[in-house]
Parts: sequence; structure tokens; C-alpha cells
Amino acid sequence: MEGKEGKVTRSCCAAGRGEFDAVGERQTAPNAAGERQTAPLTVQPGKPDVEGMIHLSGGDFLMGTDDGEGFPADGEGPVRTVTLSPFYIDPCTVSNGQFAEFIESTGYVTEAERFGWSFVFHLLASDNVRAQTTQAVSGTPWWLAVQGAYWRQPEGPDSNIEQRMDHPVIHVSWNDAMAYCRWAGKRLPTEAEWEYAARGGLLQKRYPWGDLLKPDGEHRCNIWQGKFPVKNNASDGYISTAPVKSFPPNGYGLYNVAGNVWEWCSDWFSPTYPATAPRANPTGPAKGENRVMRGGSYLCHKSYCNRYRVAARSSNTPDSSAGNMGFRCAADA
Repeated sequence: MEGKEGKVTRSCCAAGRGEFDAVGERQTAPNAAGERQTAPLTVQPGKPDVEGMIHLSGGDFLMGTDDGEGFPADGEGPVRTVTLSPFYIDPCTVSNGQFAEFIESTGYVTEAERFGWSFVFHLLASDNVRAQTTQAVSGTPWWLAVQGAYWRQPEGPDSNIEQRMDHPVIHVSWNDAMAYCRWAGKRLPTEAEWEYAARGGLLQKRYPWGDLLKPDGEHRCNIWQGKFPVKNNASDGYISTAPVKSFPPNGYGLYNVAGNVWEWCSDWFSPTYPATAPRANPTGPAKGENRVMRGGSYLCHKSYCNRYRVAARSSNTPDSSAGNMGFRCAADA
């Protein structure tokens, strides 16, 4: 990721498998039972069901930003008029409970399970897990490659989601998200659809609710509070993920489109694509190495990441997973 001065920095956004030096040693790691994991190559498409989804009429909107707080090197600008066809989008990110239904129905095995590990933020791992984990991403030691971490064990083998079924599912790769969408008869939103929906009808505002991060001193999203990456005072109420319906929704009824978890979009990522993209229903470059992520996460902080703004962009490889990456579904109207 390039900063404002063009310097490449690895951000708190989410670590990628390609950034981990020992990834090659772990790609074929066995599961806790000592068995090699396999996964279905395809998931049978489900029947589309838009009940509970939000119907958006589309039309013209101003996408991108020239905000001084932005990151031009990420391709946040230029501001341009984009026209979208009508579509549906989920009000919330997919929850652990919903993802569990998918797993029970299909037997799908996520990529984190097949690799045998996933990235966990260091302060969320137990002392025992930290003591047994020696691999960290070079330059961002707060990301630990934890053996046995996946969506059911988000902080490693000694954790579970029993009290977090209404929290967003995490440790899901882009490929995992696509498999879920196919099963549900839906799809991932395009980056343009995501931003249109996240803006909630507001014109060029910094956040889904306006330009002030905390209007009237009220927290409106789940982001890092304190000194990153050593102290999170959780003044917004959450150390890690928050339930999918936390905080007030935006003007279109979408929850947590700022903070909480990064959300996969369907597009390949390119920092130069926005400047030349089609103005009607853009779907991203024809090819690439990373897929777009939007919205920021509970680890974002103004001093380091500041990508919980509605126009902010990030990306990761389609096989990457971490404890702050999730998704929501869209569908054609």
C-alpha cells in the first residue's frame, strides 16, 4: 500500500498471505486432527432470495474523493459521476450464524482451514497462542500467523464464536465469500455499488453519516480508540468485532459500512483504474492480483490507516484471510 508520499507501507488494513515469509511452509499444513484439508471446488448455485435485502434504485452519484485526508495513491480520486442500474444489497455483513448455515448445507471448507492458519491481531490472541506463534508479518508484527485460526476459532484453537453468532464472520477470503454468495443465489457488490450504498444518499460526505467522525460526541462506528497498535481503550464499546447491527444505519439502512470489518467487493484492484473507468456500471479492471476491500475495520485509526472513510480503498489477494475481513452480499434487481 502506498502512502501519501508514494512510500510503500504495510497497513493495519489486513495482512496478505503473500506478505508472510513462511507462507510456503504452511500452505499444506494439516488441521488439528492431523488430516490434510480439501474443499469443494464449486458450490451449487442457490435460488436467489432478496427478502430482507435493500433495494436501491441506482442512478447518478459522485464517486471517489479529493479529500485532503484521503490517499491519492490508493486511487480514491478523481471525483467522478457514476451511473448505476438498480440493485439489491444486504443491510448487514454476513454473520457467523448465516455462514454456519452455509457450511452445514454444503460442507464447504474455507481457505484458512485448508492453509491451516490465518492472521490474528496480536492483542486478541491468548498468552498461550502468542507463546506458540513465532511467525509474524515483517514490518507489521501485530499480525500473527496463527495455526488453527479460522472462522469458528477466530483467535486460534482456544477461541470460539458461541457468543458471537450475530457478529460478522471473519477469516473469510474473497474466494470463500464468492462461494457463499453463489450458494445464496447472490453475488458480491461491485466497488461502485458498495460506495453508492455506503454513502446512504449523502453527497460527498466523509463518512456514511456526515463529515464529523463523532457528531455530538457520539460514536458511530467500531474503529480503534487509543494508540495503535498497543492500546485500544474501546471507548466505542468494542475491542474486536461488533454485532452486525451495531450503531445507527445510514440513510439507506446499511449497518457498519465504516469500521467493524473490511468488506470484499467483486472488482480487481487498481489504483489507476478509477481515473479511466467507464462511467456506467463500472466493474473494475479485467485482471489483477488483488481484490478490492472497502469500509475499514475495528483496527483502523486516523494516525495509521484512516481508511474507514466512505471513499477509502484497500485490497488483498483473493486467498487472504484475517480477523478483520468479512463481506456482505448484493444481487441484481
